[in-house]
Amino acid sequence: MAGVSGTLLRRLQSVLNAAVRLVFSARRSDHITPLLLELHWLKITERIQFCLCVLSYRCLHGSAPSYLAKTLHLTSDIEARRRLRSGSMSTLFVPATRRSSLGDRAFPVAAAQAWNTLPVSLRTASSFLTFRPQLKTFLFNISFPDN
Repeated sequence: MAGVSGTLLRRLQSVLNAAVRLVFSARRSDHITPLLLELHWLKITERIQFCLCVLSYRCLHGSAPSYLAKTLHLTSDIEARRRLRSGSMSTLFVPATRRSSLGDRAFPVAAAQAWNTLPVSLRTASSFLTFRPQLKTFLFNISFPDN
């Protein structure tokens, strides 16, 4: 997610797990999933996607810094793609990159990819106050599909 290596993601998840154990005074051998569920905390990969999508929403609605906002473009704003079916689905244009190892880490690429994975109902949310909790619920269901 966002160009972070699997090793680093595991390390970050380990830090999050340690924080959960600290909150609950749990032992290292205790299962972490029920504790994450009780706190309603996202796993690291979904947490990264959450941050990218929130920032994308703010960019699209004018409440993010302009230097970030001008890097994201709706597919419908691009003349060559306006007539495509994706032009009416509020997706973001994902810029082409030369190197997947570095280019996919760039904000315009990572944010557009994260945004485009969201359901249409989330991408077209009327306000930030409705978008954010719906996004967290959506990503929470991805983190913990059985609950």
